[in-house]
Amino acid sequence: MNSKRKPSRRQSSQYDKVFKENIEAVISSIMQNLLGITAVSLEELPDDIQHTKERKPDVLKKVTDSQGNVFVLQIEFQVVDEPEMVYRMLEYKAMLLRKYKINVEQFVIYIGKGEPRMMTQFKSKGIDFEYQLRSIKAVDYQLFLKSSKPEEIVFAVLSNFGEDKPKVAIEKIIERLEETIENDLSLKKYINQLRILAELRKLDLKIDEIMESIAKYLNEENDYFVVKAKRKMVEKLLTKTNHTIAEIAEFASVTIDFVIGIKQKLSADK
Repeated sequence: MNSKRKPSRRQSSQYDKVFKENIEAVISSIMQNLLGITAVSLEELPDDIQHTKERKPDVLKKVTDSQGNVFVLQIEFQVVDEPEMVYRMLEYKAMLLRKYKINVEQFVIYIGKGEPRMMTQFKSKGIDFEYQLRSIKAVDYQLFLKSSKPEEIVFAVLSNFGEDKPKVAIEKIIERLEETIENDLSLKKYINQLRILAELRKLDLKIDEIMESIAKYLNEENDYFVVKAKRKMVEKLLTKTNHTIAEIAEFASVTIDFVIGIKQKLSADK
């Protein structure tokens, strides 16, 4: 997402939950395939580097790499193309250097829409600072599909589909999840995560194409993305066809009141 259209609070909490649940399983792959770091040991570091900070680091670890280098690794996952990011990273670096007194490697991994334009360098008298910016879309999604960990497989939806269309990529991801998960309840959990991350990639714009692949896993009555897709379907039927309200409700598998509400909103927006 760009800075002109930030995710809602509800969406942000969903994204945060998925990342918190999955990050430990996926971090080694991200380090290897996106950051170019081959770690031989990882040590978890406390993220309360300053109690008064509004945010804690997304990932904070002490790393020993394959060449024997030891450093603090900080990773931030960024949905919004944040123009103030360079200042936040500069603050983090000062605090981390003060606390651990070893080299600090900082990465921002962009997972939003489009290409990030946020500054990565800051120079002022006595200060020459830089962090490294990466886009997860630089990673071939097939690398995530090779994993046997469902927490890692779902991250494939954020990466580069190459020549595969979104519908094909989604189907491959689901197929791989089915191969690695035996429990139906767990499968539904990761399918739901996949849908949340698909929204992050804006794949909801093609939701009609991929709905048939995943509808069987979802509780359609409550699922946010299914409701959103049905809303789009009803809007299209109302504006592009001459079907009655009852017919549209039947086609979209929604109530008549649902269709009437959308029709009233469309009329009010004109």
